[in-house]
Amino acid sequence: MKIALTHIVSPLINRCELSFLDRQSIHFDKATKQHEEYCRCLKDHGLKVIELSTNRSYPDSTFIEDTAVVVDEIAVMASMGLTSRRGEIAGVKPELAKYRKTAHLPLPATLEGGDVLRVQRKIFVGISPRTNSAGAESLRNILEPFGYEIIPVILNDCLHLKSACTAVDDHSLLINPRWIDLKPLTDFKIISIPEDEPWAANTLRINNTVILHAGFRKTTHLLRTMGLSVETLDISELLKAEAGMTCSSIIFEYPV
Repeated sequence: MKIALTHIVSPLINRCELSFLDRQSIHFDKATKQHEEYCRCLKDHGLKVIELSTNRSYPDSTFIEDTAVVVDEIAVMASMGLTSRRGEIAGVKPELAKYRKTAHLPLPATLEGGDVLRVQRKIFVGISPRTNSAGAESLRNILEPFGYEIIPVILNDCLHLKSACTAVDDHSLLINPRWIDLKPLTDFKIISIPEDEPWAANTLRINNTVILHAGFRKTTHLLRTMGLSVETLDISELLKAEAGMTCSSIIFEYPV
């Protein structure tokens, strides 16, 4: 059984951090309804959804993925790249500690969960505005003893690794090639998104289904023509906060 840890949309979301997009007004009620649909989708796929509200005073708190990296053996609490978000860790750790032993990344190492993509035993770590090389190395020190291979990936003009790359199956990566160094990804089949849908590479895979934003119609068609099972959700308000489909949950296996 899988657990999806989520967080309510903060009423302060219009103060969210932005790095690459111009600020647009986010409609709070609409964003909340979109988040509720997101949680309902996770439940429909058999996940146990646990929704927190502890960090409601943090504008970016619904993007809970950034607070931790959870594998089967341990939960690694992130070291956020932005000072304004570091307080979110304390609100998430007690819930994760119910299911995993926890570890921490000490500053000056920085790492956010959105920069970490796990594909079986390979863990790609984006070197980004939010995650530095020291963060990748600290994660390596924690996870390599469990048999994971840590692979740094250089990003260009991109917030997080998962903004530019996610796995649509165990052998294929959906990517924005303009935002990512492809050399570390040579073991995988590369699927490039349409140029006019630059944010479409962030998809959420649950079992054999790939979930992406309803507005990315060309990418949806591309994946379906490849024979993949695809579902869409409208997360248009959250996209204004530079979010993606993976950002609003931490998904992990319930401990046996």
